[in-house]
Amino acid sequence: MNKHIFLLLTLCGIASVSFAGGGWPQPKGKGYFKLSQSYILSPRYFDGNGEIVDLASSYGYFATSLYGEYGFTDRLTGIIYLPFFARATKNELRYNQSGINDPGDALNSFGDTDIAIKYGLVVNKPIVVSATLLLGLPLGDNGATNASALQTGDGEFNQMLRIDASHSFYPKKFYVSAYAAFNNRTKGFSDEVRFGAELGLTLDKFIPIFKVSTVHSLFNGDPSTPQNGVFSNNTEFISPSLELNYQVTEKIGVSGSIATALAARNILASPNFGVGVYLKL
Repeated sequence: MNKHIFLLLTLCGIASVSFAGGGWPQPKGKGYFKLSQSYILSPRYFDGNGEIVDLASSYGYFATSLYGEYGFTDRLTGIIYLPFFARATKNELRYNQSGINDPGDALNSFGDTDIAIKYGLVVNKPIVVSATLLLGLPLGDNGATNASALQTGDGEFNQMLRIDASHSFYPKKFYVSAYAAFNNRTKGFSDEVRFGAELGLTLDKFIPIFKVSTVHSLFNGDPSTPQNGVFSNNTEFISPSLELNYQVTEKIGVSGSIATALAARNILASPNFGVGVYLKL
């Protein structure tokens, strides 16, 4: 498989979900549900050495997904990230240096899905702490039967343990959160460690959130596993992102986001955009 056949930098959600509650579990019977669309299109790529290289064709990825959190108890929250429609594209190339016309290609399928359980270790304190066990289900297409090797998943079952800590400065209008995680990957993929932090402001109906996320490979997998994008082995990045939320009613809101990479390996070198609508129970 050509190492330049890759897909996306879903910095808010691929191989991990973006936890809406930080260290706070959902109260019993309460929930947060979000329908969103993310998109990236790029003619450039961070290679295995972290250098940006140009590609013969642009590659894109669309993901229409449902994210949900629901409180089974005041400490135990169920979480799901379900990309029920994923589309990977390789754009048409009318002419290249070899004089070859490439008609392009596309793959539509289900995407890799995450299910998780979050448990509140420390609640009702100035700093709250939770632990999350996440299972990454390989329900997407890993490109094995696609002529262009396009993918909507990596084909491996992963398990991730994540610790979140959060603090609200109420009555001041902001909060901070941080997390650390270990991601065990199968099928010859290297394990990963992940870190991140966020700062959120609650300005009446307007809620901007700034995040920084990092993924670091342990490089302990099978060297022959393809290095073909964010679904590949040994993907790494440092990613800042900005999410803007607007509370339309007490329960319904809309959001938009942009994420990019300051430094990376084996991913697309363009911003990822997202829009969504959410419901709070």
